[in-house]
Amino acid sequence: MSTMVMARVAEIAAIVVLPAVLLRPLPTGAAQTPSTMVLRDGGRSNGAGLTTVADAARHALAAMALSAGADSQVSGATAPKPLDPVLAITDAFESHDIVALDEGSHRNEQAHQLRLKLIRHPSFARRVNDIVVEFGSARYQDVMDRYVRGENVPADELRHAWQDTTQFAVWDVPIYQDFFRAVREINTTLAANRRLRVLLADPPIDWAAVKTPADHFTWLRARDTHGAELIQREVLAKKRKALLIFGGRHLQRKNISANYESLDGAETVISILHAAGAAKIFTIWTATNPEPQSLQADMSTWPVPSLALLRGTRLGLLDFAAFLPPEEARFGIVDGKPSPLPRDQFRVRPMQEQFDALLYLGPLSTITTAKLPASLCADAAYRQMRRGRMLLLNQKAQADQLDRECGTSPPAK
Repeated sequence: MSTMVMARVAEIAAIVVLPAVLLRPLPTGAAQTPSTMVLRDGGRSNGAGLTTVADAARHALAAMALSAGADSQVSGATAPKPLDPVLAITDAFESHDIVALDEGSHRNEQAHQLRLKLIRHPSFARRVNDIVVEFGSARYQDVMDRYVRGENVPADELRHAWQDTTQFAVWDVPIYQDFFRAVREINTTLAANRRLRVLLADPPIDWAAVKTPADHFTWLRARDTHGAELIQREVLAKKRKALLIFGGRHLQRKNISANYESLDGAETVISILHAAGAAKIFTIWTATNPEPQSLQADMSTWPVPSLALLRGTRLGLLDFAAFLPPEEARFGIVDGKPSPLPRDQFRVRPMQEQFDALLYLGPLSTITTAKLPASLCADAAYRQMRRGRMLLLNQKAQADQLDRECGTSPPAK
């Protein structure tokens, strides 16, 4: 299948959705509902205004129906058991080369706090060599290597690592810089041969050379292939172990956007690594949208946070679509062209075939979202850079939304 044929599918799977910023309609021909606008990247919305109340109600009813169907059709399904997520993840490295952790809704602070707790656990650095992150540009790998080794790296040089990715402003909130700082601090306590390396997985886009949306899209659609190649080269080929931190769509074993077909342009980081067959991989989905209790009511009694293994459980037997916002578009090849599929052609795939575990961070009402700091909003050079890139890509609505998030008018040129 040609690369061009799957361009529309890849575009949907490539652009990050911010919690309240930078929404863009799906490509021409896709169903346009508030909830379908979430189908755009490895990450997910935090549910703040992106689905209607009616959508949420329909989704909850569908999830309950699926759950009932799974229980009636499969005997021996067990209730998932909540585990301590830090201990479960560090233990997973005993038998796996890679643990892939879904961030959940981008910018959510609860997932960030768990990641900090995880990497600070004494067992983590004893079992893990590398941390591969979606939220950094490979163009600045040398800068990040120097920084996490403890070398003096000026802040104005360092911030290019997360500001100059293929994305817009999603990584500009403080939690991502705080994560890099935490790794640097941990490394000061470790012997040189045990220090953690942070690998930046976003393709090394050169924004100075991006003159058109097509230039940008060339980089955008390479996100999964680039990330997988980086992991193969820097982790697996060197017999190292790595924690992956990506949006959950990059971690699917088969891409739901392509109706689980293995189509050119619909690869995910994990599907590429699985196809290579060179690694044992443990994948974790983070439940931040839709409401976790819509999937299993007693989840509200679980400790926060918790991790549950999925294989053979009622959650594992649910259709993977139940874990996503409702009414998302899927694409297939019709007469040689990518086209939206009618819902009666949507395939069903059990959650346990997509992910190995589910991370519970609490009900949606407790999930908080990091905001752009006032100091960054007041930085005229930053605002002009960020707006300029959005406008170059014909994203005026996103640029205006960025201004609203900062609570100010566009900066003077």
